Amino acid sequence: MPPADAIPPKNPRYVGTTAATPGSGLTLVIKLGTSSIVNETTLFPRMSTLSLIAETVHELRRLGHRVVLVSSGAVGMGLKRLHMAARPSTLAQVQAVAAVGQGRLMALYDDLFGQFDIPVAQVLLTKDTLAERAQYLNACNTFRELLAFQTVPIVNENDTVSNSEIRFGDNDTLSAIAAGMVNADYLFLCTDVECLYTDNPRSNPDAKPVRRVDDISSLKVQVSSPGSSLGTGGMVTKLIAAELATAAGCSTVITIGNDPKRILLILQELAAHHSAPPHGGTATPFEPSVGTLFVRKPNPMVDRKWWILHGLATRGAVYVDAGAVAALRKRNSLFAAGIVQVEGVFSAQQTVRILHKVEAGGERVVEVGKGLANYGSNEIARIKGCKSYEIHLVLGYVDSDCVIHRDNIVIV
Repeated sequence: MPPADAIPPKNPRYVGTTAATPGSGLTLVIKLGTSSIVNETTLFPRMSTLSLIAETVHELRRLGHRVVLVSSGAVGMGLKRLHMAARPSTLAQVQAVAAVGQGRLMALYDDLFGQFDIPVAQVLLTKDTLAERAQYLNACNTFRELLAFQTVPIVNENDTVSNSEIRFGDNDTLSAIAAGMVNADYLFLCTDVECLYTDNPRSNPDAKPVRRVDDISSLKVQVSSPGSSLGTGGMVTKLIAAELATAAGCSTVITIGNDPKRILLILQELAAHHSAPPHGGTATPFEPSVGTLFVRKPNPMVDRKWWILHGLATRGAVYVDAGAVAALRKRNSLFAAGIVQVEGVFSAQQTVRILHKVEAGGERVVEVGKGLANYGSNEIARIKGCKSYEIHLVLGYVDSDCVIHRDNIVIV
């Protein structure tokens, strides 16, 4: 058993901040899918699971950890209240059902956590609210103060106003975004399977569990994309969420949702492994006994660049030549002289993809990175190929000598 004050390793992006004091607890994000909250057949809430979640969060807080809960279930709760048998097919109807269900969902959480005298806070997000840097920072500050107030923020997408262009798409992605916003140490994706498998265990009895993943891009597994009949996610979206979170320095765990106590077990195993002396002078990689651990990136992105890459909707693209690609990979800014084509319509300070056409072996397009443009698409179309001193001659003004500054570029 680890010592009482032993905790697993923290997010390296978080170390050094005022909240990361010696001996302080972890910041945890727990994501619950619709199938963990609502029975897909009867549409009744799964009270046993939800009660266990409240007990688990209470125990985590007793151990000194901070917890953010990302919860689906608004549509499922709304369907039950409106006596509807199936999820509507039109966006407006789904949004109306979610509006009914969200209030009931929060009332249920408030009652369950209230039994342990734990205050909860509702946080509804949409992707466009995070597109503006100021709003993104405001949301981060709100999370920080809510955790300082010893509350449990309960996060959901604001389905009532979201549309296809500004949706996160599923709460797996939302949970990863929330984990990045609070500099979480661990993200737990609670789902209807025990862990990640080499194949679908429901159709292939020979599927083997995968306990640890160091590089998501090298995974050799077969996953299916659909989620439950009420939810919008699936294993594919969980892998995407894990990739987003690990890039922000947040280790991610997939575990089964109907046994939340496994979160405590996994953290206990992590702490024991971290505090144990290495065998033979070499530390062995940790593998949990349950669930699947996705190991955080050793050099996580700083907050601003992570926000550019994952928090913003991409509005267009600029195509650059080979010289610009080489310069960008040396951490230089993107200048108009290296741009050969503009795609889409966008304004200054919106995010664009940086692309390069490779001719060798047949033309193909390679994504070099993403960045915040200093000029709009119409302006870039006029100044592409120009030297910096020529911008004033073409436009009549100069907002910046570069199209995208190196501090606002993320290379992928």
